[in-house]
Amino acid sequence: MKVFSGIALALALVVGTPLAADAATLIAKVDISTQTMTVTHRGKVKYRWKVSTARAGKVTPAGSWSAKWLSPNHRSSRYNNAPMPWSIFYSGNFAVHGTDQVSRLGRPASAGCIRLHPDNAAVLFRLAQKEGLKNTRIVVQR
Repeated sequence: MKVFSGIALALALVVGTPLAADAATLIAKVDISTQTMTVTHRGKVKYRWKVSTARAGKVTPAGSWSAKWLSPNHRSSRYNNAPMPWSIFYSGNFAVHGTDQVSRLGRPASAGCIRLHPDNAAVLFRLAQKEGLKNTRIVVQR
């Protein structure tokens, strides 16, 4: 079994596939170039939604993270108490959350977070609650 684990780890490093993402039961994959999120739940694509990531001069970091904490009615401490409903924090101050600027979805508009329509953010939030933080993965690619 140790040999198999070592081979799997080496293969993952060579191929570039994060093992944690493979183990997650809920994956929210964001494509910055298309401003879309694909939600995979238990191995099946369930949703494709428009998002807004960082506008010019700001950054949405690329990478793969486990969800860290949830906040259903969060307000920004950095941006004038702006509403961030259904927040799923994944890296420091970065979160996936709902927005009241739905007309801007599908193009870069945020200060770095990943914005969703509030209805879609609520769906993702509830799935993350159900699956658990350690089973929820946020993957951001350019």
